[in-house]
Amino acid sequence: MSIRDQVLERIPEIPALPVAAAQVLSLAQNPESGIGEIMAAVEHDPGLTSDVLRLANTAYFAGPRQIATLREAGVLFGTQRVVELVLASAVFPITKHPLEGYDLPAGQLIKHSMAVAIASEGLAVLLKRPAPSHTFTAALLADIGKIVLGTFLNVDAAPIAELAQDEQISFEVAERRILGIDHAEVGAVLLKTWNLPDNVVDVVRWHHDPNQLEGDRYVVDLVHTATHLSVGCGLGIGVDGLNYRPEPEASARLGLDHQILERATCAMVAELIQMQHSLPGNS
Repeated sequence: MSIRDQVLERIPEIPALPVAAAQVLSLAQNPESGIGEIMAAVEHDPGLTSDVLRLANTAYFAGPRQIATLREAGVLFGTQRVVELVLASAVFPITKHPLEGYDLPAGQLIKHSMAVAIASEGLAVLLKRPAPSHTFTAALLADIGKIVLGTFLNVDAAPIAELAQDEQISFEVAERRILGIDHAEVGAVLLKTWNLPDNVVDVVRWHHDPNQLEGDRYVVDLVHTATHLSVGCGLGIGVDGLNYRPEPEASARLGLDHQILERATCAMVAELIQMQHSLPGNS
C-alpha cells in the first residue's frame, strides 16, 4: 500500500466535529432552517456556547458592542456569521496543540488560520467586491490538513522541507513527491467526511494552486493571497518555512497592487493582535 493510500485510509479516523457543531452545519445547509433552530442546537452544548460568545465579543466581530446571549449574536450577525463562529469555536481546540510534524509551536496554527480568514475578508473590502458567504469558513480551514498529517498521522515534514529547499520547489509539491498527497488535498478529504459544502472543500483543496480550480476562482484567490500575507508576517511558519509560491495569476485576477496588499497586511495584524487572547482553546 502506498503512503498516499495509507493517509487516505486513516482520514476517517480523525475525530468528528462536536455533535452540536455538526448539527449546526447540517441546519445551515437546509434553506428551510431558521436562526432559531441553529441557536437551539448550539445551546445544547454549554462549552460551545461559551466559546462562541467569547469569540463573538472580540473587536473584529462585535466592535464596541457587548453580546450577552446567542440570540443577540444571531440578531446582530445573521445566520451565516453565527455558523462561522460555531465552526471556528469547534475547530480551534484541535489546533491549539503543538503541531509536531510541522514544528509549529502551540497556538501558531490558530493565529495563522484566523489571520488568513481576516485577511481574505479584508482584501475583498479593499477591492470593493463582496466576499461570498463561504469565504471566512474556507479561509479558516485552509490548513486543517496539516493537523491531520502532523498530529494524527505523525508525518515528519523535515524531509519534505529538505526536498523543497534542495530542489527549489514549493512545499506542497515536495509533499506530493514524498507522500503522494499534500496537506491541501488531505484537508479537503477530511472536510468532505465532515459534510462541509463543496465550495468550501474546493477552496481548501486548491488554495495553494488556485489556477487548478475550475470555475470561479475569486474566493480561492483571496485565500491564496491571504495565506501568503500571513506567512510573510511570520504567522504559521514551521518546518515548511517560506517554501510556498504565490501565484502571480491570482494577484492579476484580483487586480491587486502593493498598496492594497500593504493595507490588508496592516489590518490583518491589527485585528489579530486585538483578538488573539480571546480565541477559543487559546490560553
